[in-house]
This record gives sequence, C-alpha cells and structure tokens, in this order.
Amino acid sequence: MVEGLAFWVAISIAGIVILILAKTAVIVPQQSAYVIENLGKYSRTLRAGFHILIPFIERAAYKHSLKELAFDIPEQVCITNDNVQVGVDGVLYIQVLDAQRASYGITDYGFAISQLAQTTLRSEIGKIDLDRTFEERASINANVVAELDKASDPWGVKVLRYEIKNINPPTDVLSAMEKQMRAEREKRAVILASEGERDAKINEAEGDKQRLIKESEAVKQQQINEAEGEAAAILAIATATAEGLRRVANSVKEEGGEAAMKLRIAEDYVEQFGNLAKEANTLVVPANLGDISSMIALATSIIGKNSTPAGSSPG
Repeated sequence: MVEGLAFWVAISIAGIVILILAKTAVIVPQQSAYVIENLGKYSRTLRAGFHILIPFIERAAYKHSLKELAFDIPEQVCITNDNVQVGVDGVLYIQVLDAQRASYGITDYGFAISQLAQTTLRSEIGKIDLDRTFEERASINANVVAELDKASDPWGVKVLRYEIKNINPPTDVLSAMEKQMRAEREKRAVILASEGERDAKINEAEGDKQRLIKESEAVKQQQINEAEGEAAAILAIATATAEGLRRVANSVKEEGGEAAMKLRIAEDYVEQFGNLAKEANTLVVPANLGDISSMIALATSIIGKNSTPAGSSPG
C-alpha cells in the first residue's frame, strides 16, 4: 500500500517538474524574437537561443518573425488625374526591426500597413494622368514606400519595397489606348519611310554630284594632257627647225657653203617657176636669169598676174 502511494507521489512530482520546465524553459528559433512580460508588464526581448523564465511570473506574450514578410495588396479602384478609373493591385514587403514596438505600438501592424498602402496608392495615382501611370511605376512605388516607412517607424516595422503588379483600365479606355498606340506606330512608320526616302534621294544627288565632279576633272585633265602634248609637239618641231637652221647657217659659213645655198635656191626657183609656167598663159622672163633680183621681180609679177580677177584685160 505504501509502495503504491510512493509511486503515485513520484509520478506527481515528475509531472510538476515537467510542467515547471515547460513554463520556464523557452527555445527561441533563429530569426525570431519573443517579447517577455513580467506579471503583465514588458520585461525584455529574447533573441534566438535557450532561455529560462521565472515560473508563473514571466511569460512569452508576443512572438515575432524577423524575416522579410510579403503582404498581398488586393486590387482597388483608383481615379487618375484625368478622371479615369483603373484597378491597381500590388505586393508589399516589410520586416520587423523592433519586437517591443511591434507588440505594443499597434494591434496588427500587417493589417495597418496594408490599409495604409491602399490609401497612399490611391493618392499617388490621383496625381498623374492615365498615360503616365504605366511609365511612372517606379516613381509611384518609391513614393508609396517613403510614405509607409514614415508611418510604420513608430511600430518598429521597416517597409522595404512596394511593387505594383497590375494596372487594369476599363475596357473602352483600353481599346482607345490600343488605337492610339496603333496610330502612333503607323505615324512612326510613315515618318521613318519618308526619312529613308529623303536620305536615299540625298545620297543619290550626292552621288550624281560626285560623278559630275569626277567627269569634269577627267575632261579637264584630258584637255591639260592634250594641250601639254600639243605644246610638246610644237616645241619639238620648233627645236628641230631651229636645229636645222643652225646647221644650215653653219654649213653656209664653211667653204663652198654659200655656193651650195645659191644653187639650192636656184633649183627651188626653177622648180617653182616651172610649176607657174604650167598654170599661167603669159610669163615675163627676165633677161638675166643669173640675177637673183630679177628672178624675184619676175616671180612677183607672175603672182600679181595670177591674182588678177577673171575677165579683166591687162593695162
């Protein structure tokens, strides 16, 4: 009987020990923080590791994850500056930095930041026109983060970033935007085609200009070459004639040179006189054919007679 009682006492003591250990021993996981209260009042914040609490006096009142948390912001209707309704949704990333303030600064920081993100987004969308909402996503995200970070600082929560997922305009507005974009693309295509045609004409004109310049330069060079050739030929003939006259003059100065010259002149005279006799009907023959002067006078009279017009009688 006594042994049975002792057994149950031992079991009771073991149960009490286990209960006390469960109440006093706390293991905090990595990237977590537990807020400890002492009789309902904040005592301290426990980080990762094994900790012992005072039984029945201290307790882990709040448990927070220090990891980065993502909250889905549901789609809401926003009105742009040009009075167009668009549906916008997004995702918000936050992180708890101070577990104490996150526990006592606000009841539910996740819900509060989510609601604040929606109102801030509506305010930012209302500042710009519909066309700019698609271009200014980065600016809108940055402005939302800046406003939320100011509001969440007393709660010990850091807003890391906000990203807009979708911007959904009404169907009729979307159709109009597609038509506008199609018209813009067609306009750009026409402009590019006209610019290409203009550049082609400019290039063609420039090519014709260069061709004409090259042709004129070729003609110019050809004329220069021909003129230089003719000048060289004339110079060669003049040089040869001068050389010939120089040699004749040198020959005349030599012994028998003058007689040879006179003989040559006489031979030429006789030859030319014979040719004149074939063509003229009347000739005046000088009395002294050895007289060079009379020969020249005779030749002059023959030439003058031949130049008299037909039908006129000599005086």
